[in-house]
Amino acid sequence: MCGIVGYVGPQQAAPVLVEGLTRLEYRGYDSAGIAVLNPRSSAHPSRVVRAKGRVRDLEAALPARLAGTVGIGHTRWATHGEPSERNAHPHTSYDGRVHVVHNGIIDNFHVLRSRLAADGVELTSDTDTEVVAHLVARELAAGLGFEDAVRAAVTSIDGTYALAVADVQNPDRVVVARNGSPLLLGVGDGEMFVASDAAAIVRHTSQVVLLDDGDFASVTADGFRTFTADEEHTARSAVTIDLTVEELELGGHAHFMHKEIHEQPESVERMLSGRLDDRFGTAKLDGLNLDPRQLRRFTRVKILGCGSAYYVGQLGASMIEDLARIPADAEPASEFRYRNPIIEPSTLYVVVSQSGETADTLFAVREVQRKGGTVVGLVNAVGSSIAREVDGGIYLHAGPEVAVASTKALTHMGVGFALLALALGRVRDLSFADGKRIIAGLRAVPAQIAQILGGEEELAGAAKVLAEAPSLFFIGRVRGYPVAREGAQKFKEITYRHAEAYPTSELKHGPLALISPELPTVAIMPADDLLERNITAAQEIRARGGAVVAITHPGVELGDAATRRIEVPRNEVELDPILLTIPTQLLGYHAAVALGEDVDRPRNLAKSVTVE
Repeated sequence: MCGIVGYVGPQQAAPVLVEGLTRLEYRGYDSAGIAVLNPRSSAHPSRVVRAKGRVRDLEAALPARLAGTVGIGHTRWATHGEPSERNAHPHTSYDGRVHVVHNGIIDNFHVLRSRLAADGVELTSDTDTEVVAHLVARELAAGLGFEDAVRAAVTSIDGTYALAVADVQNPDRVVVARNGSPLLLGVGDGEMFVASDAAAIVRHTSQVVLLDDGDFASVTADGFRTFTADEEHTARSAVTIDLTVEELELGGHAHFMHKEIHEQPESVERMLSGRLDDRFGTAKLDGLNLDPRQLRRFTRVKILGCGSAYYVGQLGASMIEDLARIPADAEPASEFRYRNPIIEPSTLYVVVSQSGETADTLFAVREVQRKGGTVVGLVNAVGSSIAREVDGGIYLHAGPEVAVASTKALTHMGVGFALLALALGRVRDLSFADGKRIIAGLRAVPAQIAQILGGEEELAGAAKVLAEAPSLFFIGRVRGYPVAREGAQKFKEITYRHAEAYPTSELKHGPLALISPELPTVAIMPADDLLERNITAAQEIRARGGAVVAITHPGVELGDAATRRIEVPRNEVELDPILLTIPTQLLGYHAAVALGEDVDRPRNLAKSVTVE
């Protein structure tokens, strides 16, 4: 991983590739490179330029003139070999003929490298990807055509891949292959594009062809042909994507994360539009593909996600138990299939992913389906792999999210779980009156988020104080614990400060030993039936010299239990965690700004994790 761009057409390829790679910067990466074919130059029929660092470093390394109308480009997030120019993509075959870019992981690359080395091939990088270039070159040398050579090479590979391959002796085309890592084609007017993400090509076309696992495609300026490893034709057609260049611009904000936090009032209102059923006090979720009778047969809900999506899944499980009164829990999707899970026909499995391409979550979907379970998704990306493979789902409609640290998509996930919990509850014992109560609460959420954002200056002040601490705790009880976990995640992701979340009740079972004036605590303290116990825990922290930043509701009397308080408007108790999460987003953001960190592109992280 992490980003692929390809171009075939009348334009000079290098500027198109660089622009596309720039639009993929949000996905996270450590090096970048392009390869451009130029059949008119006998001296340099192809040129490869690679650089460690940002796309701007690659751009600075480009020669003044880099002619050619066919090319491939890549931003890399290291999986094999340190970030360096020699490990950057594209990789080139031993004879200089074949160039390859690759997202994913080749599991058997050690075996393939050993075989190639034994045959006298000199390997010049530490990557798994390089073997693909050599394998394709060998098949070409054996007399196969370009497409057949790529197909033959791929039969040797075990693992996940999105591949784009260029051949100096076939300079009119790019051949691609997909298995487990996203890849699409962009259809232009007399030109074609290849990308791992539609954001890379949105300025040029809104018509894309979504490739499935096992697909190959041969792409020329005049069009494309899709086929399988057995050379069977696959009838892939173009669809229109709902994405604009303006949505991928900063729009006057200093960072995309700040922009996305402030988009939430409008985006949540958009998500709720048409989904609240006042007549029956329930949610309209036709995308689940489950009628009330089918919903009622589920006696348990299992939620699967990774990172922040897992924490929001815990929040969702609490909502489902509160409103539907059926057992619900969340589990990391990355661990799920490796424990040989028992799949029950009476359990509804819910997977959560912003990108819809999270590899661990996608594999969990397939594990559930392989064992006959019903799985639905909460996904933000229309047409993504998870969205296409689940049995039904709820599109989040958050709009594009560019910052690596997710904010608005996570809020939409929380709202999505509230809608699901409402629908499940109303086919059971949740009364019509309670259904109307939750609907009214959901309608109030956008304006209440706007109210929280109006207090950003105060939150920024608290964040600057927290940023000075080398380590901090986030704590919460029951509904507040997932909020604390997500708050700690956001803080550590972009500030690089150690932040750890605990259930408030667990402090006395060990973590209190670490409390000191140098270790502040962010405490989630809503006005619920656990408030008094939360206040007692905060007083225990204060008695040991620890500072407490309380995120609480107006009118709550905290006394000397908090050194600073942040107020969040009250909603229904089941929905309060959605709003309590918003201040933690701003705390993380402003702390990172105060520390001078790269807020949108934190080190070592990627937006869409398409490898295990």
